[in-house]
Amino acid sequence: MTKPILTVDDSLSMRMLLRAALSDDGHAVAEAEDGMAALEWLGANEPSLVITDINMPGLDGLGLIAELRADPRYRDIPILVLTTESAPEKKEQARAAGATGWILKPFDPIKLNSAVRRVMH
Repeated sequence: MTKPILTVDDSLSMRMLLRAALSDDGHAVAEAEDGMAALEWLGANEPSLVITDINMPGLDGLGLIAELRADPRYRDIPILVLTTESAPEKKEQARAAGATGWILKPFDPIKLNSAVRRVMH
């Protein structure tokens, strides 16, 4: 059985859009509404990939990425940032925290799945 992709976004509609795009491409999807919920899920599960928003209440995406990269179990799991932020300094912060790639919202499902395939193989 393939490991699910964990999507982390405080927007229910964005999680629904991600679920639709990823499951249409044959992926299993798990969802968390913020970084803390993601860490809780990760305590008992292992994803094939994490897709996270940056701006979320509680533990934001950059904090989540830093937590994952500090844990040997998740050091090699690809992490894509999905955000409305396009500022170069935000991209640099995400890269420095350990993000594998960057996708801008609103996303194109074909480009999203292409990026997913690229980082997972």
